[in-house]
Parts: sequence; C-alpha cells; structure tokens
Amino acid sequence: MHPLSVTKVLLMAAGLGTRLRPLTDATPKCLIPVGGKPLMDYWLEQFATAGLTDILVNTHHLPQQVSEHIEQVNSAGLGGRKLAIREAFEPVLLGSAGTVRANRAWSDDASTILIVYADNLSSVDIGQFLSFHESHTDPVSIMLFKTDVPERCGIVEVDSTMLVTSFVEKPPRPVSNFANAGIYAVRANAFREMADMNVFDLGTDVLPRYVGRMRGWEWGGYHRDIGTHESLAQAEADIVAGCMRPDYRRVVHWSPK
Repeated sequence: MHPLSVTKVLLMAAGLGTRLRPLTDATPKCLIPVGGKPLMDYWLEQFATAGLTDILVNTHHLPQQVSEHIEQVNSAGLGGRKLAIREAFEPVLLGSAGTVRANRAWSDDASTILIVYADNLSSVDIGQFLSFHESHTDPVSIMLFKTDVPERCGIVEVDSTMLVTSFVEKPPRPVSNFANAGIYAVRANAFREMADMNVFDLGTDVLPRYVGRMRGWEWGGYHRDIGTHESLAQAEADIVAGCMRPDYRRVVHWSPK
C-alpha cells in the first residue's frame, strides 16, 4: 500500500442472525463465540495485523453488548495496537448500501474504504488484498473464493486480468464458481458514488453497476459464512483441524454443468 494512503474499515455487524436463533436471542451474531472467541475479534485482529486502526462498526440487534465490547477492545488494544473503533447504531436496519449512504461523510479523509461483512470466519490476508487493490486503478476490488454451492452465492465472472465481466446474485444456473466473499476495497470517491445511489443492498443493487470497472482477487484459504447452526458447528471443527493456518487451502469440487 502507498505510504500516504489512508484506509478505513467499515465492519458490517448489524444483522439479526435469525438462522442462529436461539443463540442470537441473547447474543448479537457478531459476538457469537467461535473457537472460544467472539467472531468479530477474528476480524479486529486481522485489521490490527494489517495496521488498520480506524474502524466503524454498524449495530442494530442487542447494540449495548457490542458497544461494551468495542469499549473493552479500544481500551485494551489488539495485537499490540490501539484501535479506534466507533459504532454506527441503526434504529432501523438500513441494508448494506444504506449503511454506506448513512456514513458517506465518514469517508472524506480516507483514500480507501475496506468493507467487511462480520458474519464470515476467514483467514484472509488483508494486507495482500489491499496491496492488490493498490496495484490497479479500478474503483472497486472484490475478494472472491471458489464455492461448491454457487447457486447460493453472488457469482462473478472475470477475464484474464481479473476484471469482473459479470455479477449475478444467487443465479439459478451459475456459469462460474467464483463467489463474492463479502470483502470489498473501495476508493473513497466510489464509496461516495455508492452512497449517492440511494439503494438498499450492495450485492443486489450496487455491485452489478461496477461490472467492467471492478477487479476480483481470489483467496484460496479458509472462508466460511457463519449463518446457520450447521455452519457454526463446522467452523468449530475446522478451527480444531487447523483451518486458520496460513498454509491452509480449501478444496473445491464444483464444476459447471
């Protein structure tokens, strides 16, 4: 990353986590323990490792618990770094694109905004992803992973330069198994452009508009949505098996029909 660039992080953590009930009746999804640690802390540690300290977390469900956790982390730091985490409470859920709109001015003193969905468990190297983003001039970079169930994901096609040539949310007949990982690096002017679209969802309403001016970056390591009890149980087993090691690589068996 260029030494003069300023990267801020928007951590999307406001979801209700309805598929994880009754766990999420008492605990916000982003604080559900995975491997003995709140899910959100995996991300905060990765941000700290990458030297990213200016973090905005949107909240809605059981916000007091998230506020208290943020206060504790800001006080103690992570990975030897002091973090400056702020909360953006949403009395009514705004949708991912609505959260961008509500925090448009927050991007004014940044060059890049890293947008991350907190409900994934991932070993991604944030520094590598941001270096890739700095290596091209397109407004958006999207992290991709290969999936065995492309009909359940936002599916991307890319050309030989990793330029995104199509983006379809949960296609009934997928032509690729490159899936949207829910991690985006967005230049600040593009972040404000997204805000001004006045729409609800990034995946459905925003990202398709960046086809032809968005680059994909593949992560071959561990990446899992923690959205169901089955997925949470698998993540617990995966951690025991060492999935978060830097040398872990996922095996994908899907092939197009």
